[in-house]
Order: sequence, then structure tokens, then C-alpha cells
Amino acid sequence: MTQTGSFVSKQKRTHYAGSLRSEHAGSTVVLMGWIDGRRDHGGLVFVDIRDREGTVQVVLDPSLPAMAQAKELRGEFVVALRGIVRVRPEGMTNKKLKTGAVEVEAQELEVLSEAKTPPFQVNDESVGENLRLKYRYLDIRSERLNGFLRKRHEIVRTVRNYLSDDGFIEVETPILYKSTPEGARDYLVPSRVNQGTFYALPQSPQTLKQLLMIGGIDRYFQIARCFRDEDLRADRQPEFSQIDVEMSFVDQDDIMAVNEKMAQVIWKKFRGTDIGPIPRMTFYEAMNRFGNDKPDLRFSLELSDLTADVKTLGFKVFDDVVAKNGVVKGLGVEGAGEMSRAQIDKLVDMAKKSGAKGLVWIKGDANSTAPGAMTSAVSKAIPEEKVKALHKKLCPSGNGLSLIVADTFDTACASLSALRLHFGRELKLIDESKDKFVWIIDFPLFEYDVEGGRWNARHHPFTSPQNQHMDILKNDDQKRFGEILAKAYDLVCNGHEIGGGSVRIHRSDVQAAMFKALGLSMEEAKDKFGFFMEALSYGTPPHAGIAWGVDRLTMILCNTDAIRDVIAFPKTAKATDLMSEAPNAVSRDQLIELGIRLAPGVGEATASQPAAPTV
Repeated sequence: MTQTGSFVSKQKRTHYAGSLRSEHAGSTVVLMGWIDGRRDHGGLVFVDIRDREGTVQVVLDPSLPAMAQAKELRGEFVVALRGIVRVRPEGMTNKKLKTGAVEVEAQELEVLSEAKTPPFQVNDESVGENLRLKYRYLDIRSERLNGFLRKRHEIVRTVRNYLSDDGFIEVETPILYKSTPEGARDYLVPSRVNQGTFYALPQSPQTLKQLLMIGGIDRYFQIARCFRDEDLRADRQPEFSQIDVEMSFVDQDDIMAVNEKMAQVIWKKFRGTDIGPIPRMTFYEAMNRFGNDKPDLRFSLELSDLTADVKTLGFKVFDDVVAKNGVVKGLGVEGAGEMSRAQIDKLVDMAKKSGAKGLVWIKGDANSTAPGAMTSAVSKAIPEEKVKALHKKLCPSGNGLSLIVADTFDTACASLSALRLHFGRELKLIDESKDKFVWIIDFPLFEYDVEGGRWNARHHPFTSPQNQHMDILKNDDQKRFGEILAKAYDLVCNGHEIGGGSVRIHRSDVQAAMFKALGLSMEEAKDKFGFFMEALSYGTPPHAGIAWGVDRLTMILCNTDAIRDVIAFPKTAKATDLMSEAPNAVSRDQLIELGIRLAPGVGEATASQPAAPTV
């Protein structure tokens, strides 16, 4: 197919195809884009030209010398054309297209690039995800993905403008940095110049943004790239972006106010709604009522504490758990009393996947005296009147399904939270038309690792304890570590944590006490954080920060459940890139240059040189 070369260098694009409307009628336009569809109607050929703004119908007359290539056009060919915008004849409009009232009568056409037959139609949403990921560049041409990426850009721009206008300074921090323990595994990068040593890709710019506060930047932000080598979920990727914010001379309420205002600005722009003041809920209230610290408040199904109620039942399973300081919690689902035993067995499996050892269930109508009106997994172990009383507490109407878990507080909450969310989706209890926000505050500073026999930081080791608990930390009173609350806060929307942060420790003696509480010796603390500890000793302002997940925020505003939809080139659940086939083996030459030798059976180098020494 010949190309005349008259476009791009000589004739410039005047409009995007998807931007044409009735008011452009009579105008001569130059369009450039992809062939989205082709229809041959005898003497005329109709094609749809697609670009990032949408598609428009173009009429081609192959009998014209300038249209000689019209009959050779195929899907995804890249073309340029000049033509006149016409209003479509009455009865011929396409109401499904924004450009459906007009068409372009082409006068000149050039094929800029031919295309093979694609493995799928660009806007076919029935195509499997793996195939779309392998040909991601084709998927990005779709209206859906293109729209998501454009909205992501607009969200970031809105955030950047808001923070800049509020006195924040955007500062870039290093990607090659020091490995520091922050909860997840680091991605390590070997140094060629200093063999045997490694950089780490940052899990977050945590210490760096604190150093900027020490440096007097006062108000910092960054759209930061972060990397964590951890197991993936639908809303998690090994590399991601966050809106990173830090402020000096502030406390918790100050930074929460700035970010609450930012949430209001974002939702006003992209949802057209005024979310108003965001309510606050303590960590323990969230766990007790909803089973997790990022509750979806779009439906009202709540958990109940039954620990006091079961003490007189004489049921050994409950008694043993309570004796070990465990809890008994329940969830009542009104109207679900007709569930089959097979359906309930699936609920039991769901609870066990969340760590529960079992699930006690009661179903039916507790108000009925008819035989079989109410059945239970514990009907032989607990008197019927007491079973009815438990069921009535969880399902006040008496007719429904009661689910009870006896275990540690965390396990009972986690398993019933999973069941709560399941019923929210299955029974369509979630009000999808609304967004519900909540600040979660008063987190525990520490969580105890039973297997390791030690305390870990619930967030990270730079989070400040609340003032009333400062002495417990400084006195290293480990028996009371579980009492310490943190100056930490998470912003939750629709059951997703979209932002989280804390007031930081700004005194070197408190930071040293924190490292000691986490089991770091003075030598270990100096090795890992010596530069940071020294910086704290040169005059550090009180400061606080927060980080929003750009990907998760965009996912919510695009009304999709998969974070991969809003990332241009995402990884799979196994942290692989199907398009580029990364990660991949590297040559032995590269490994030798880095001073690295792989363990037997790991990877395959391609060069013939002898193995490098082990690092």
C-alpha cells in the first residue's frame, strides 16, 4: 500500500475525531487516528475513525483519485484524512455516539501505518484479562481504559494544584535508597560499583520526607513511586504511586483538616457531591462494630459482642475461649433463615479461611413454636430456650441467620467481617449510589507477634504514641505496650483505606525508646537508622504526614473493583508482566559484572563465562 506523505509533515491535525459536533458542520477538518470499523456499501465505504476522544463516521468514495486506498483499509490501520463535516441525514443519526449527529465526507486519505489483524476487538469487554494484559497497548486504545487513565491524570492534577495552592512544595526523593525495615520486603538492587552492597527501592519515602521537615521545607508533597515485595490482591501491586504529604509544626487535627478538605475538593470535582465533614471512629469501635479497621459504611449490618451472654450457657467451646481471654462475637442476618445447609457450609469454609476454627450457626424463626422452625449447629449442646435467646439478640425479628465465632478478638473480627462483606454483596445491601467516608483514629501503637514473641509497630517505627502513653514507651514497660495508642489516622472510603498517616516522633530520645521497644539493639538501630537518629539531634520540628494511594483512589472514582484497570502497565497476581514477560533471566555476563552467582537451580544465565563469586 502506497503512502503519499502529505500528512503529518504538511497537513496538521485540526480536531480530535471524538470532538466533532453539529456546530462543526461545513468545516474542513484534518483527522488522524485508527480505523475502528469498516462497512462497504457498494459505491461508498464507511469507516469509523477512533482517537482518544472517541469515534466519528467517515464517508469515503473509492472512485475519487484521492480515495484509492479506501477499499484496502482494515481494522486498526492508522490513517490521516481531510474532509468536510456534514450533519447526518434525518433518521441516520447514531445516538450511542457523542459524534452521532455528524459525519465527515473525506476528500483526501493517507494510510500512515498498516496493522495485523488484532487478537481482539479493542472495545470488546468480554475478552479475558490475561489476553488484554498481554496486548496491553491495544487495551489502552479502548474507551474504558483510555478514560480511566485520563481520569487518573485529572485526579493527580487536581491534587497537585490543591496542595501547591496551599503552600506545599513538591520535592522528588531518591528511588535508589537504603534498605530499612518498614513492614514489607524490599526490592533490592545490586551495586556494580560497590560489589556486595545493595540499594533498596523505597517502600515509601518515609525517612526522606521527615528529613525534609528537619531541613525546613515545612510543607512537602510528592506523587511518589513506591515498591513492596509482598503478596498481591485485587487492590495491590508491587509498584504503586502515592500522594505523599508531610507538614511541620502541626498535630493530628491539623493534617487531618488539610486532607479532609482535599477529599472534599476531589469529590466535588469528580463526583459532583459535597461529602461534608468526615466522621471519626476509633480503631476499637470499628473492629467491634464491623470487624475491621476499614469498614464499608454503605450498609448497616453490624457485629455484636456475645461474650457476656454465653457465660451461663455451659457450652464448653465458648467457655474455653472466654477462659483464655478470647471473645464470642456474632452476626445476625435478617431474612436469611431459608439458607440451605450447603450454603451454610460455604459460610463455614469462608470463616475458616479467615482463621476461625469453626462457625456456630442458628437459622429460622425463633418466634415460631412449629417443629423445625429453628435449627442450629449447637441444638444438642445448648438448651433450646437459650439458643432462641441468642438468635433473638442477633436477629430481633426472630427470622434470619445467626453466625457466631468464638476465638481471639482479631480472628473473631476478621472472620465475621468477611461474612458481613459477603452478605453485603450477595443480598445487595450496599448502596452503590453513595460514597461513605470515615476517619479511623486511636490505633494501637504496637501489635504482638505471638510466634516471634515480640512487639511490632502496627504502622511503622516513626509513629508517635499519644501523649498520655508516652511514659509507658520511655520506661520500656512492655507489659503495658498493648495499652499504648498511636497518633495515627486512616482515611477510609467504601471499605477501602485510601490514605493513612501519623504524627511522627520528633525527639531522638523517644525514637531511641521506640527502636528499643521493637527489639533493636543500639548497634542495629545505628546501622539501619544512624543517619536519621543523628538528624533528629539537630533540632526537629513536630511534624505529621499522610500518604494516599493514587491507584486505589482512582479505582474508586472510576467505579471499578480492580486496581489493574487504572494502571497503564500493571502486573498480574504473580507479579509478572505478561506483555514484556518480566521478570526475566539475565545473562551471566551481567551477573559477573555485579559479582553475583545464582543458587543452583535458580534462573539461567546465557553466557558461557565461569560463575561469579557468591555475594
